Amino acid sequence: MRAITYSQYGEPETLQLTEDAPQPKLGPGSVLIRVERAAVNPVDWKVMAGYLDPMLDIVFPAVPGWDVAGVIEALGPDVPEFEVGDRVASYGRKDVVHGGTYAEYVALPATSVARIPEPVSAEVAAGLPLVGLTALRSVETLGIGDQDTVLIHAASGGVGHIAAQLAVARGAKVIGTASAPHHEPLREIGVTPVEYGDGLVDRVRSVAPDGVTAVADFVGGVWEQTRQVLSVGGRHVSIADPQVEQHGGRWVWVRPDGRRLETLLSAVAEGALQVRLDRTFPLAQAAEALQISQRGEARGKLLIDPTA
Repeated sequence: MRAITYSQYGEPETLQLTEDAPQPKLGPGSVLIRVERAAVNPVDWKVMAGYLDPMLDIVFPAVPGWDVAGVIEALGPDVPEFEVGDRVASYGRKDVVHGGTYAEYVALPATSVARIPEPVSAEVAAGLPLVGLTALRSVETLGIGDQDTVLIHAASGGVGHIAAQLAVARGAKVIGTASAPHHEPLREIGVTPVEYGDGLVDRVRSVAPDGVTAVADFVGGVWEQTRQVLSVGGRHVSIADPQVEQHGGRWVWVRPDGRRLETLLSAVAEGALQVRLDRTFPLAQAAEALQISQRGEARGKLLIDPTA
């Protein structure tokens, strides 16, 4: 099969298009997915650079990518919940980095796989898993409800934009940090936007004079501002700063979960959740997509099309 591979840790330009990569083996409880779209996430190039080496083993040559949407090509033993031909999506992180989603095929545990409702495109379905499940886990960990005033750091980012919608849907008042060009899109989903950077604490206090009851940090390096606006007894989580646990918060690391992903996909199908897309790259241009992600230039999800 065709796949993007790398044989040592490095930058995106070291990626290679491999025309004869071995097709994944299909074990018990797993499904083989013919990939229609894979999504680019910052963690893809961080894994490739070796940043997660203390946490995850790797077998070279490795295929990057954890997010996928496609069609089930084959079933391993004992997978009664799916059929060949089902449209599915998955957050396909595994314990060992090796067979990722930047390829024509990927094999994943059935427990991490969700059916895609018919109105949802492969592009949207591929763009949802990691950011959606991370956002959902963060909101659930915080226990957001209609009595909360929530501050979301980086509310216009991939995870933040989903988390903001989930918090608004739970009845919370949501304040989101973002640069000025992203303020209007946040207002459109019910978020009060504030400019990040110097003066953030005063700007948040002008909206929430008594402070906020919960904070979700999706950018890192903002503990001092969080401390100053969090009310007594407030809750806070971070996906970017493990030091948050030293201050009574929770460091959130998303888990693959097909059932939860199916719930999110249903919300998209019902029009209750939006996924912003940027552009799609053919498989051979995966390095360019990762470089755009590294530079922070994406204005939505970047996608990879292995069929192109």
